Amino acid sequence: MYYITCLIMLSLVMVSVGFFTLLERKIMGYMHIRKGPNSVGYLGLLQPFSDGAKLFISEQFFPKDSNFLIYYICPILGLIQSLFIWLLFPYYFNSINFTFGFLFFLCVSSLGVYSLIICGWSSNSIYSMLGCIRSLSQAISYEVSLSLILLGFFLLCDSYNLVNFNLVQDMSWFIFFSLPIFLCWFSCSLAETNRSPFDFSEGESELVSGFNIEYGSGGFALLFISEYASIIFMSLMTCLIFMGGDYYSFFFFLKIIIMCYFFVWVRCSLPRYRYDKLMYLAWKCYLPLSLSYIFYFLLLSLMFYYHFFL
Repeated sequence: MYYITCLIMLSLVMVSVGFFTLLERKIMGYMHIRKGPNSVGYLGLLQPFSDGAKLFISEQFFPKDSNFLIYYICPILGLIQSLFIWLLFPYYFNSINFTFGFLFFLCVSSLGVYSLIICGWSSNSIYSMLGCIRSLSQAISYEVSLSLILLGFFLLCDSYNLVNFNLVQDMSWFIFFSLPIFLCWFSCSLAETNRSPFDFSEGESELVSGFNIEYGSGGFALLFISEYASIIFMSLMTCLIFMGGDYYSFFFFLKIIIMCYFFVWVRCSLPRYRYDKLMYLAWKCYLPLSLSYIFYFLLLSLMFYYHFFL
C-alpha cells in the first residue's frame, strides 16, 4: 500500500503541475487583458497535455561540445529531487511518518542546487555557466534564511514532525502573530524556486534562458516540471506552517491554490530585481530578522511552559 500511495501521489503531482501551468497562463492572460490559451479543448483545458506531448515528441538535439551523458542525466536528477521531497506530505496511513521531517526537508531541498550546477556546467556554454553560478549563489543565500525561519517554528512546536503543526495551530494560525516573518518566508520561497522577481537564473535580457539554454524538447520539459513541482510544494509548506496545517480538509488544498495564485500574481506585477539588491536583501535584511524571530519564538515557548507546567 505504501508504494501504491506514493505512485498515486506522484501521478497527481505531475497532473497538478500541468494544470498549474494552465492556471498561470490564464491568470497572466487576464492580467494582461487577453484570454490566455483557449483553443485546445473546452476553455483550453487540454492545453497542458498538448504542450507536454509537443515537448516530448520533439526531436532531441544536444550541443556538440557538451558532456553528453551528464547533460542527459541532469534533468532526470532534477525531477527526481523535486518529486522526492513530496514524501514529506503528512500522511497518517500507508506512508512514512517523518519524525525528523524538518531535517529531511533541509537535506533534500539543498540537493536541488546540484542539478543547477551540473546542467550549467555540462552544456559547455558561457550563458548556461553564468546562469548556474547566479542561481547557485542565490539559492545558497536564501536557504540560510529559509532554514532559520523554519527552525523558529519547529522550536515553537517542540518537534521536527510536520504533523504537529496541525495540533499546535488548533486555536490560532501562526500567520496572525508572525506576519513579517511570513512575508520573508514567501519572498525566500520565490527566490528558492527561481520565480519573478528573483528569476536571475533565467535572465532573458542578458542570459537568454540561463542554465537551461541548451535544453530543448524532453530535457526542457523535465526541468520545467521539476521547477513547478517545487513551487507547489513550497505553497503546501506555507499552508502547513502558517495557515493551520489541516491537511485532511478540503480548505487546505484551496489554500494551496491561493498560494500558487500569489506566485503568479507576483510574476505579473513586479519587474526583475537587481542582483546586488537581491544579495543585500538576503544577508542584511532577512537573516537578522529570522535570527531575531528565533529568540522571539524561544521566549514564547518558555512563557508557554511556565504558564502550563509550573
